[in-house]
Amino acid sequence: MSEDRKSIRMTINGEERTLDIHPGDTLLDVLRDASYISVKFGCGTGDCGACTVLLNGEPVHSCQMRAVQAEGHEVFTVEGLAPFPARTVEDLHPIQRAFVETGAIQCGYCTPAQMLSAKALLDRNPDPSKQEIVEALSGVLCRCTGYVKIVQAVERAAALLRGEDVVPFRHLEGTLADDESPEDLLGAFYAAPDDGRHPRTTLVISPPDMDALDVVGQSELKVDGVKLAAGMPVFTDDVKIEGMLYGALLTSPHAHARIKRIDASKARALEGVQAVLTHEDVARVKHASGGQSYPQPPPFDQVCLDNKVRYVGDRVAVVAAETPRLAQRALRLIEVEYEVLPHVLDGEAARMEGAPVIHDEADTEGIYDPERNIVHHIEAAEGDADAEWGRADHVFEREYRTQQQQQAHIEPHVCITYWDEDGRLVVRTSTQVPFHIRRMLAPLIGLSEKDIRVIKPRIGGGFGNKQEMILEDLCAHLTIATGRPVRMEYTRREEFTSSRSRHPTVQRYRVGVTDDMEVVATELDLLGDTGAYGAHGLTVNMVAGQKGLTLYNTPYSAFNCDVVYTNRPVPGAFRGYGAMQCFFGIETLMSEIADEMGWDVIEFKRKNWIREGEDLLMAKALGEGREGFEQRIHSNGLETCVRVGLEATGWYEKRGRLNADADGPVRRGIGMSVMGHGSGIAGLDMAAATIRINDDASFHLLIGATDIGTGSDTILAQMAAEELGVSVDDVIVYSSDTDFTPFDKGAYASSTTYISGGAVRKAARKVAEQIKRHAARMLGMDESFGSGEGWELRDKKVFAPDGTALTLEQVALSSLHQQDQHHIIASASNISYDSPPPFGAQFVELAVDTETGQVTVERVLMTVDAGRVINPITASGQVEGGIVQGLGFALCEEMVYDDEGQLVNPRLGPYHVYKADEMPEIEVIFVQTDEPTGPFGAKSVAELPIDGVAPAIVDAIHDATGLWLREVPFTPERVWRGLQERN
Repeated sequence: MSEDRKSIRMTINGEERTLDIHPGDTLLDVLRDASYISVKFGCGTGDCGACTVLLNGEPVHSCQMRAVQAEGHEVFTVEGLAPFPARTVEDLHPIQRAFVETGAIQCGYCTPAQMLSAKALLDRNPDPSKQEIVEALSGVLCRCTGYVKIVQAVERAAALLRGEDVVPFRHLEGTLADDESPEDLLGAFYAAPDDGRHPRTTLVISPPDMDALDVVGQSELKVDGVKLAAGMPVFTDDVKIEGMLYGALLTSPHAHARIKRIDASKARALEGVQAVLTHEDVARVKHASGGQSYPQPPPFDQVCLDNKVRYVGDRVAVVAAETPRLAQRALRLIEVEYEVLPHVLDGEAARMEGAPVIHDEADTEGIYDPERNIVHHIEAAEGDADAEWGRADHVFEREYRTQQQQQAHIEPHVCITYWDEDGRLVVRTSTQVPFHIRRMLAPLIGLSEKDIRVIKPRIGGGFGNKQEMILEDLCAHLTIATGRPVRMEYTRREEFTSSRSRHPTVQRYRVGVTDDMEVVATELDLLGDTGAYGAHGLTVNMVAGQKGLTLYNTPYSAFNCDVVYTNRPVPGAFRGYGAMQCFFGIETLMSEIADEMGWDVIEFKRKNWIREGEDLLMAKALGEGREGFEQRIHSNGLETCVRVGLEATGWYEKRGRLNADADGPVRRGIGMSVMGHGSGIAGLDMAAATIRINDDASFHLLIGATDIGTGSDTILAQMAAEELGVSVDDVIVYSSDTDFTPFDKGAYASSTTYISGGAVRKAARKVAEQIKRHAARMLGMDESFGSGEGWELRDKKVFAPDGTALTLEQVALSSLHQQDQHHIIASASNISYDSPPPFGAQFVELAVDTETGQVTVERVLMTVDAGRVINPITASGQVEGGIVQGLGFALCEEMVYDDEGQLVNPRLGPYHVYKADEMPEIEVIFVQTDEPTGPFGAKSVAELPIDGVAPAIVDAIHDATGLWLREVPFTPERVWRGLQERN
């Protein structure tokens, strides 16, 4: 043993262990090195809690403890909860079982820490209150779930540990006709028990003529729930390759500078350092990093390593060393001489004459006006401007501003690259777009696509930030340079400064209305800030204009947009993808117009929102950076969503009346917003699926779609099971490996349910057809008879028209081993020239302290039309999580810079992500429609919930105080100043 290492003893999960450590090692590092991989790295600063373990029965953040401090103590991790291997829910500890059964696991990255926090609570208090539960959970951040189902899981676990019987965790159902009041249905929903034994989940309202299905529409357990609850090695960093090196990134300390000289000789001379790469060592291949379809939208304004840096956090050099410590030490030995250049951080200033030119290099093409830092200029219009403005009796103009928000997924970006036994480069990476990564990476590292394999393991949250090439090219370069496996992982600071975020915008709306409440003309002038590189700048801002001008679909609409470079860290894809920024603007303006005109805000919006049968006027004009397509609304449940929400909140009893007897500084209000999004990119998104039968009549479902916590593996399995007449347990899902799964554009643009689901259903129908034809041959019939009417697959059997049945196992064994041997297998692809919007309404109740400006949201209700809901539990979890990200956008999350371009809050604590004990009451009600273009009538759901939170909060703040706010987030200072200025 070397002099700087020592042995310590501790008890881990009841087993006494002797561990060889470095005195500086954290308990987190030592536990992961000892293969307790359920313990996760999330921040390194104690802010996120993903590293939580129990020390002598109490939760501690293992990233903040030296391992030597645990010497002689008892440490407990999730691996100690259930015996290995846990294969079914019944194998799990009651806490793990409750998390699976309630749908409390989405991405699963923070789940072990949540469960250990719950265990510590329940060990000392077997019957905790909800307040005690959220306080116990507040040390662990979750970015996916919204905490609703995590709290329900702890309540359920408590009941199980007390020995009580619990009811199945399922949604509630009801039907509602167009002319029927929802009062009775809602009364029954809210009267239902809500405790650990009988938790209230979500309500699914269907039209009376919607047929029930066997598997689709059911609250099935997630197909990956058990392995995530058990803390199995499913994430990118949960494997360690023999001989692996550790990569690290040197980043720019300046917002704008040229590298005059870079000397890596001292770093290269350090023993244990295997490679140091700078811009002098890698080819200058221009590219765009956004994970988008071929051909990549311009401009190609990046190289792997450049001789100019354009923001604090930009790439300068990379190293690969034998240990993480050595890699960091090597970075400090690299000498860089910078020529510091003037910088600009404000989008409006960036396009002014005399502003620093951020991209002055000669080898970048496709920038609209580099001298004014305008990357893209977009113009589009539909309708007769003169005629419609001529109809307007009133014209309203307002400006709205949105901030830069970080995705803050708890799993950092992490990538491992290595050569396989065939000399091919394997890229194991936390990406949403594995097929795009393979295509984009190949020219940068001088390999062909056939020589690259991209594996997407489980992803610990993405929200669009992992829809980009962040580490893959650097990690690959290091493996090529050293011939050895290399692992790179971002620190939390690097996540804030060197990954991606949400585009800040300035929106100027001009809206014309008539005296009878008709909106006849809308113009949007949008300034989008894409930071130092183009990335998703074109498509995000195009979507912003398309969605922002479509919700009310006025007879005349016009869009004018400049997307500009600044010396900020680069924005990219983020849940909501531009739409939510402009929904904030248009929905707030609609509420302002109603207020100023003295109109009922509900009636004003109802008169103007888009309806079934209408064409999306801006869809063809804008598309998403490509040719657009004419699209029509085939399903729209917005009217019912609003009707149900009004009844559920008691809107008209509360609106404008909550402060009649108010005494003191606190004022209360209620507000609402409506929204619609999309389901994939029309005419562009494509997915494929392959299904094959096995000897025992189970099925393998191979998909390129990536589950980033959305539950897509589960709902796609449900679709396959529905068509094949089997249970979800009979469908084995394998997703996202470019060598073995079919092509898929990836997890973005709310495309998985609609596009990938369509591919799965097509493939399943082909397999079902083959099963019927083979069954006909087995029964002595002509094969063509199996393609006729009257055949049915259900209960793992195939039924002939005369009622004769064969088990699917009989068919599988016959086809594989006996009669006319062949494999029943099929592939299908799917693309759609529609992108049917899901619709929704959000209702917010809140309190404003007028002395401090503090806004406290007390309740959020969302009613959602996502077509037919494939799995109500996973879908409601998506809605709850999206609402909480929307709360952060509206109230507290903002990337703030000093004058030199340094981010002042690159930590999850001061940046402030919502914690469990800060949550309002959140309720989700689904209003089902039957979308004719979607699989089983489904539309998307994941992005919609984030879109309307901010304008609903604005509306509620106005109801409480009379103040209109036009810049997010609504921090206490902004609210207080607004109140002072108004007074």
